[in-house]
Amino acid sequence: MASVMSVCRRCLVGSLRKGLANAIKNTANRLNHSEWKNINAVLITKTEIYRNSSTISSERPVVKTTIDEEELRKFALLSQQWWDEQGEFEALHALNQIRIPFVRDGLLNQRGIPPLDITQPLAGFSVLDVGSGGGLLAEPLARLGAFVVGIDAVEENIKIAQIHLQQDHKIAGKVKYIEATVEDMLVTEEENFDAVVVSEVAEHVTDHAHFIECCCRLVKPGGSVFITTLNKTQASYFLGVLMAERVLHLLPAGTHDWNKFIPPEDLQYLLDKNGCVTRLVHGMCYNFLAKKWSWIQNTSINYAVHAVKIDSTKSGTTSESKFKNDSSST
Repeated sequence: MASVMSVCRRCLVGSLRKGLANAIKNTANRLNHSEWKNINAVLITKTEIYRNSSTISSERPVVKTTIDEEELRKFALLSQQWWDEQGEFEALHALNQIRIPFVRDGLLNQRGIPPLDITQPLAGFSVLDVGSGGGLLAEPLARLGAFVVGIDAVEENIKIAQIHLQQDHKIAGKVKYIEATVEDMLVTEEENFDAVVVSEVAEHVTDHAHFIECCCRLVKPGGSVFITTLNKTQASYFLGVLMAERVLHLLPAGTHDWNKFIPPEDLQYLLDKNGCVTRLVHGMCYNFLAKKWSWIQNTSINYAVHAVKIDSTKSGTTSESKFKNDSSST
């Protein structure tokens, strides 16, 4: 039974084990009306500061979007839960055990030379974290030296991420959070990032082809695309949707739409179509009893992909991002 439940939980990354009603109730119980009022005032102030510093215009052109409004509503309701390591996003916190080394090693191997400072191995790299949520991935990457731009279409997620970032002044200048989509970023940031990370997001978008195209266009020639997501198999439907949501009630019904899952071969095709060559494909397994992720060969449920954008020029020249690293030199 334990092994069956372990398999079930492999496909729960980026989603939630408890009902939406419980999450809202628990948060409301912890805060009285005046506390909520004070928190909202701070969040609004912080958000305005970041919006005013953004290079993305508030009057954005109308563009095709891969955003699903129902997905936005689901995650907006749970935005307060992001930094509770034993809460709704427990598996996402645990996923950092393998996805941070996955991104770090992929970037360093692609560059081909050892870092000058082993404590800051990603110094000099610019990373776009797509669907950054509360900042669970962006902050650790910044601590490794990267300059990270986190984008999310859910306003509440951006607010939480901005507030939490201020708790660590050492990385506050290395991370910038923007309420935006990949389509928005293309207006000013095409081919401006050393890496685009799409972790537990692809299974929530409406148009995989357009979404992957946008992600690839944001990467510099020679840069990397890192994706973790769910395969579209009978196993992922049975364990990730039927069992997890309707039988075991580990997730609210409707958390995942199996029709949005994508097989690794389809993902590789889209990456290749947009000039990105797949370097690695790993299966991932989560043991919820041990709260630990591990790499496996089987990709039937969770998997990760690292692809590199073809650099036809090899000139070494790249355009300069309009996002600036505001961190002080040390």
